[in-house]
Amino acid sequence: MLLIDNSNITDPSINLALEEYCVRNLDMENDYLLFYINEPSVIIGKHQNTIEEINSGYIKSNNVHVIRRISGGGAVYHDLGNLNFSFMTRHSNKSIHNFKLFTDPVVKVLKGLGIDAELNGRNDITADGRKISGNAQFTDTKSMFSHGTLLFDSNLDDVVKALNVQADKIESKGIKSVRSRVANISEFTGNKMNIYEFKDIITESIFGSADKIEYYKLTEKDLEGVRKLSENKYRTWDWNYGRSPEFNIQKKKRFGFGMIDARLNVKDGRISEFRIFGDFLGHGELETVEKKIIGIKYNEKEIYDMLSETDLNHYLGNISAGEFAEFLTGI
Repeated sequence: MLLIDNSNITDPSINLALEEYCVRNLDMENDYLLFYINEPSVIIGKHQNTIEEINSGYIKSNNVHVIRRISGGGAVYHDLGNLNFSFMTRHSNKSIHNFKLFTDPVVKVLKGLGIDAELNGRNDITADGRKISGNAQFTDTKSMFSHGTLLFDSNLDDVVKALNVQADKIESKGIKSVRSRVANISEFTGNKMNIYEFKDIITESIFGSADKIEYYKLTEKDLEGVRKLSENKYRTWDWNYGRSPEFNIQKKKRFGFGMIDARLNVKDGRISEFRIFGDFLGHGELETVEKKIIGIKYNEKEIYDMLSETDLNHYLGNISAGEFAEFLTGI
């Protein structure tokens, strides 16, 4: 097994690009291990509806990254207190869906630290009945990875806030996350180490000792491939939002001029249908407003840009384009 050094990069778009690039391009004559730590971000499962999984108001006000990964499963929150590990191997029918195979080395380390950890259910590691790790897998039938989170010293309040969706009504075909009681590993270790020392303990346990660790050195070709993948995929709206399954959403709010009840259908991240109902006293034909945003991205800025020159007072009441766009996309 070779250890891939990500140079302590904390940009999630780079780290997820690195993981995908490696699993698709490295010679799987060897197995590989990658660790990475991301700055605050919500990492969305491949088959999920992004809007359904995030607290968009909190995400926006706290500059939290939202990135879709290539593995399935639910949405997770990453921050600088969360350690991510990824085991990369050849595809094997005995390995796919076998989370025990890949979590056993981590569980062994945790037990060595005096933590009563175990694989619980299909793909979670728990301690004292609380989740400290969630795991998922990806395969292209030639190679695969099994990766997981390790909540070491995350801000658990931020975990709740970032993933606490409060949209009025969403009906989606996406795979919904199941929220579990979570805990930090540092609670069980008594804060005797930092996350990098914790990573070193896991690494040395897996390789046998520090002097037995062998590294895979990323080439310039590798680094260029990772940069391109990050820019062309993981930093794009089309991947992170546009790949969401089709969903219907209802937004309902009482303003000073009356109630607005908005119904939207979103497909491939774009508004495919839009209707406005309510008890407001506007005078214009609502179809004029509705048609303006059909086909655009379900995104606050896109909606604002499209309606910025429309006199919404004429159609609805005393509301600006910015307020209306925030109403349609916010919590």
